[in-house]
Amino acid sequence: MKKITITTMFAALLITGACKKDSEFLDVPPKSIIASDVAFTDPALVLSILGDLYNRQVDFSGLDNGWASFADFSESFPSENGSYFFVQRTGWGFGEWGLYDYTYVRDLNLFIERVTASTALTESEKNGFIAEGRFLRANFYFEMVKRMGGVPLITKSLDYDFSGNVSSLQIPRAKESEVYDFVISEAEAIKDLATNTSDKSRASKGAILAMEARAALYAASIAKYGVTTPVVTLPGGEVGIPASMATGYYNKALTAAKAIITSGTYSLYKQLPDLSDNFANIFLDKGSSESIFVEDFKANAGKTHGFTTNDQPYSISDEGGDAGRLDPSLNLVEAFEKLDNTYAPLATKDDLGNPIYYTNQLDIFAGRDARLAGTVLLPNGLFKGKRTDVMAGYQLASGAIISSSDASQPQDVPGLGRVQVVGQDGPVSGLELRTQTGFYVRKYLDPTVGSGRRGRGSDVNFIRYRYAEVLLNAAEASAELGDYATASTYINQVRSRAGLTTPLVLTAANYFDRIVHERRVELAFEGHILFDMKRWRIAHIVWDGNPMTAAELVTNIGDAKKRNTQPFGLWPYKYYNPGNANSGKWIYKEIKPAPVTGSNRFQMGNYYSQISDDIISKNPKIVKQPNQ
Repeated sequence: MKKITITTMFAALLITGACKKDSEFLDVPPKSIIASDVAFTDPALVLSILGDLYNRQVDFSGLDNGWASFADFSESFPSENGSYFFVQRTGWGFGEWGLYDYTYVRDLNLFIERVTASTALTESEKNGFIAEGRFLRANFYFEMVKRMGGVPLITKSLDYDFSGNVSSLQIPRAKESEVYDFVISEAEAIKDLATNTSDKSRASKGAILAMEARAALYAASIAKYGVTTPVVTLPGGEVGIPASMATGYYNKALTAAKAIITSGTYSLYKQLPDLSDNFANIFLDKGSSESIFVEDFKANAGKTHGFTTNDQPYSISDEGGDAGRLDPSLNLVEAFEKLDNTYAPLATKDDLGNPIYYTNQLDIFAGRDARLAGTVLLPNGLFKGKRTDVMAGYQLASGAIISSSDASQPQDVPGLGRVQVVGQDGPVSGLELRTQTGFYVRKYLDPTVGSGRRGRGSDVNFIRYRYAEVLLNAAEASAELGDYATASTYINQVRSRAGLTTPLVLTAANYFDRIVHERRVELAFEGHILFDMKRWRIAHIVWDGNPMTAAELVTNIGDAKKRNTQPFGLWPYKYYNPGNANSGKWIYKEIKPAPVTGSNRFQMGNYYSQISDDIISKNPKIVKQPNQ
């Protein structure tokens, strides 16, 4: 199946089945609900229930929960008046990023129990459905543990007996390691039971192994690097994993990743001759060989999202200007290295401090990692057959700048008359829905006609697990285990697809910086950066709350612990000096957008999201998070 169709009637099955019988006062059964004992006799009805459970899976970032989930951590700028708080606050609250949903866990437990108890389904059907239910439960516990640390580990449905005593329902938090162990052990138990082989929106052996590899890698790095933040622990192990467990977890991560790699089921996407277009197309091609587990969208089934509507270039928008909210930062753009494996800032000035002049706007980005133009829509970049119109103004020979508050408001330029002086797509300081960094996002941007309209939306998939990440997980685990040669082999496969054909040699001295860098550029806007920074225990260093300068921005590129607290932009200006050889060429300036008044500050209490006082008051066995 390409999509699991959900109906309200079937989505209610688990809820109604979970309630106490009310037959003593309700004799007539409702006709709009199918009883659970009937539903679990028919594979089609079971699949409908399962579809609802899939739809309730949670991603940190996703296409259906809006562009704003990507607009943080100084990797981008939010060009929308109501969203400037992202760059105006200094620090995150302790309750951010939290996830604690035991209604969903109960429904998953009920599903597994009822399929197990069914006498009408064949053993093959039961095994397949149970595997999917257990995968969803394990994946959800993984989503909770990476936010909350150890949580109550409940693997069977609990019922209240109305006695007034709720102690049996008050489950204490498991150790953080125990939750990770549960995710890993579940993966091992079900990996050969999953019967799905073709629908990437459902559990498969590859998806199960990908979850296992990622979870084990997270646990391993928390164990290894947690020693650098001893205050981020609890004495009962609810938060923190002993360092002695790191090697075991790294081995489990590597074993799971290698099982995917050697299976031959997946491969890096290599379909288009232009490497940047090829990278962008990974996220547009529903048949991509790289996708392992996705959230699927279907325009003809009414399941779409508004990512393209919100983030398309203003001048090329389907909606007449509803656009431009997610602007990648210069911070991120500078991270894409040169093709000789070196880091260098984009060249805006020569050694004497004079502007460098470019004939074409895109020339400044030449010779870079192809993933840059596949992830970011650069000035004068191509989308839907049209070029973006990005220009910050004219600079005269005197150094004076002629600009405007909007492209629709021309200005007088000596010798040119009254002309448009800023791009239709920006950048203009404080002008929402246009880029304020000079860049638009390209990853996930749907070129299909109508995909940027609110009435239609886009059906581009959100890829939850993909093969390139598996290779990077294998590279990281190998390096952490001291096998730098094998780690280099894995990481170079990903890099060569991006045009970085000079092999990178990982060593004990450079592997950490290189792994951190590679994940940042390969997996940008895929929901990884927060959890990567947390598991490596460098979030409080990278987001230390101190403002940044332009000079700091362009130095120490490639350092995993480089401060990244405020998003910058790169604004193109057209040089106007009649008779001068450079007149009509482009110069660039590093700019901090005016709305950026705060700076990201990650506190020790942010490593694990707050468990609310309401939850603790209902269950006194729940231990509070540290540093809150």
